[in-house]
Amino acid sequence: MSQDNVRREIEELQDEILAKKKRLAQLKRNALNEEVEDYLFKDWYGNSLKLSELFGDKKDLILIHNMGKGCRYCTLWADGFNGIYPHLQSRAAFVLSSPDDPELQQEFANGRGWKFKIVSCRDTSFARDMGFQDENGHYLPGYSVFSKTEEGRLIRHSMDWFGPGDDYCSVWHFFDLLKDGVNDWEPQYCY
Repeated sequence: MSQDNVRREIEELQDEILAKKKRLAQLKRNALNEEVEDYLFKDWYGNSLKLSELFGDKKDLILIHNMGKGCRYCTLWADGFNGIYPHLQSRAAFVLSSPDDPELQQEFANGRGWKFKIVSCRDTSFARDMGFQDENGHYLPGYSVFSKTEEGRLIRHSMDWFGPGDDYCSVWHFFDLLKDGVNDWEPQYCY
C-alpha cells in the first residue's frame, strides 16, 4: 500500500473515530441522570464535607475515583490531572476522592505537588454506591460527573473507568505510536 493510501486511510479512520467518540460522549452525558444522596467525606483536616459542598461556586462537579497511594496507575492519572487542573476548574469543580486516610492523602499529594482538592471516602458507601468498589472491597479507578440543581438536588450524569489506553491519560497514546508500542511499560512513582 502506498504512503498516500496509508495517510488517506489514517485520516478516514480518525474522522470515523472522532465521530463515534462524540456520539459516545453524548450517550454518556445522558446515560445515568440519577439523583444521589449528599454523601459525607473527610478533608485533610478531618472535617466532614458534604458532596454538595464540593461544588464550590460551580454547578457541575468532576469527581475522580482514585484507588489511593498504593496504586501507581492512579498516581499517573492524578499527575496528569495536575497539569490540566486550572483548565478543568475554569468550567467545573474538580475533586479527587480516595479511600486513603486524610493524613496520608495530604502527605502523598504534597509530595507530588498536586494542586486539586482531595477528600477521603474511607468508611463510607460512596465508592461502592457509585460502582467504584467491588464486592470484595477493592476500589476501582474512574470518574463520576455530577450537577447540582437550583433546588439543591444532586444528579450523577455520567461515569467512566480509567485504564491503560483510555482517553484520560495521554501517556498511552504517545507510547502507542512508538516503534514497539507500549511494550509492557508500567508507571512507577519515580524514574
